[in-house]
Amino acid sequence: MIKKIFFSLILLFLTWQTWAQSAEKVKSATISFIQTLEKPKQDSVFIDFADSARTQWTNLPLGLQARSGLRYGDLSEKSKIAFHKVLSSLFSSQGYLKTFAIMQVDDILHELFEIQFQQGKVNERSMQFIRKLNWDYGNYYVAIAGNPQTEDIWGLKFEGHHLSINITAAGDLITMTPLFMGSDPAIVEDTQYAGLRPLSKEEDYGFWLINALDDTQKVKATLSEKVPGDIITSPDRPQWLEEFRGIKGSELNEGQQKILHYLIEEYIGNLDQQKAEEYLAKLHARGMDSVYFAWIGSYEPMKAHYYIVHSPDFLIEYDNVGFLDNANHIHSIWREKGNDFGEDILKKHRMDHKH
Repeated sequence: MIKKIFFSLILLFLTWQTWAQSAEKVKSATISFIQTLEKPKQDSVFIDFADSARTQWTNLPLGLQARSGLRYGDLSEKSKIAFHKVLSSLFSSQGYLKTFAIMQVDDILHELFEIQFQQGKVNERSMQFIRKLNWDYGNYYVAIAGNPQTEDIWGLKFEGHHLSINITAAGDLITMTPLFMGSDPAIVEDTQYAGLRPLSKEEDYGFWLINALDDTQKVKATLSEKVPGDIITSPDRPQWLEEFRGIKGSELNEGQQKILHYLIEEYIGNLDQQKAEEYLAKLHARGMDSVYFAWIGSYEPMKAHYYIVHSPDFLIEYDNVGFLDNANHIHSIWREKGNDFGEDILKKHRMDHKH
């Protein structure tokens, strides 16, 4: 154990420089994106760093929740290319591709509802409401809080239906929490995109872990409650859970801990390598023994289920619900304790730069 902690501390030390490089890479890509925008669009993309829009988030479609900033669909091709480079600086290839698969599913969802309408499965009144929800590949908004060209403290938000990416930068430090990703449908069952699953491993690893537990462990991990209709730390609820529930990592055998690690890595692995290494170093320094895993609902796909992975440092929530007995609608979130919208790094930056 001492050897593991020592190794993790060394890893933390060695990756400190790369975190600064990561922050600089994101800042440089964001400035390049800003410079592609004409003046009216630059005016639209900026919000004040103190604006409450920076620290409010939602996964609702545009028809239910307006957004601040600049609409992605209104960007020129040059600006879209530059913005893709911003996202590539934030995410690994898997996180980057998930982001745009989630956006693409919005267009597929339109097509699926139109098919159901033509088949008489959705009535005219419901279809009119659905069309007004305005989920669309282009209906995602980018907002830049502060100005990375002139300020050390700044933020970036990219948000729309089933996506909320929240970046806060303070000098050489950068954070990406909360990070919300969802998918409706979780698996596309019609059209030429049948079989597409943007968040496949989040689901698969969860089932792998719960079904790898023996009967006694499974009873301990499973909470006897109704599957939540949404993640518990959703925008209109407390943003952190203080109570640890389920089965503790120390109660898992080596193979089960390995599966739990795969599950955590799937969320951390969405981030750019340098940021992912930072989070993995923290995880390894504390160890898997203090991580809790809890499950609610069915142990089989396509039936409502939920899980939570909870440590003193981070929180993962996953929820898959749907209509009737067909659970096919995922919400998931990654949070770092005390650092939503950069709370922790902003505090550190202000303490280090007192006048």
